[in-house]
Amino acid sequence: MPFVSNIQFNSRSNGKVNFGQNLIKDAFQNNSVTRFFDETEVRKMISSNPEVKKILSEHNIPVRLNMKELQELKNGHCQDTQNVAADIVKNLPPALKQKVNIKTLKEGALLHDFGKVLIPTEVLNKNSSLTSDEHKIMDLHSELGYQLLKNSGVDEDVLNLVRNHHNISNKNGFVPDINLQVLNLADKYAALTEKRVYKEEYSPEKALTIIRSEVNSGKIHPFLFNSLVNAVHSAGSAEMLTNVK
Repeated sequence: MPFVSNIQFNSRSNGKVNFGQNLIKDAFQNNSVTRFFDETEVRKMISSNPEVKKILSEHNIPVRLNMKELQELKNGHCQDTQNVAADIVKNLPPALKQKVNIKTLKEGALLHDFGKVLIPTEVLNKNSSLTSDEHKIMDLHSELGYQLLKNSGVDEDVLNLVRNHHNISNKNGFVPDINLQVLNLADKYAALTEKRVYKEEYSPEKALTIIRSEVNSGKIHPFLFNSLVNAVHSAGSAEMLTNVK
């Protein structure tokens, strides 16, 4: 018996095959935030928001795209941060886990260092300690990332993570939500355990010991830290963590 399909396609129109005119948007369109890691997209962002060039001008930074570094961040540190954040959430107490928006958190983790595409490579890749002025330039990446992505259809909650991922100080009435606190912690751990031009990678034990000092000073909530420890423990580093908790 021959196969008969009930799927109907529009007939050719003006010699061109089409899928009809009732589609709101192309079903094959990439809706992932990974689409932003493209030079054409970044240039559109700069053109759509004068605030980007204003920030650069105020700090005498040339408009120069570091696409190689951006791609390396996407496939390296940002992906690592995303994975660590997801593992922290898996190990949170149920009451806290319910407050996490995992989609927002994952997108924020992948985009949190997006603004580094405009940080000069001599600062970004310096193999020694940054000067005070260089620290100020490096610190601009959070605001630059926010301004770049602001007019690109990114969710406001994700933009908040990009802009504030280093800002969890509870100053001026700003209260970091659970998503921001998880991202901040994941970013710290990922950075410490990665090799950088200015340092070797730290072991999980050393990284957690460093982070523990911020728990003791009240900068990181103990529940989040314990969730990170449990996540690392589950990843196979139990023998290294006996003195960390």
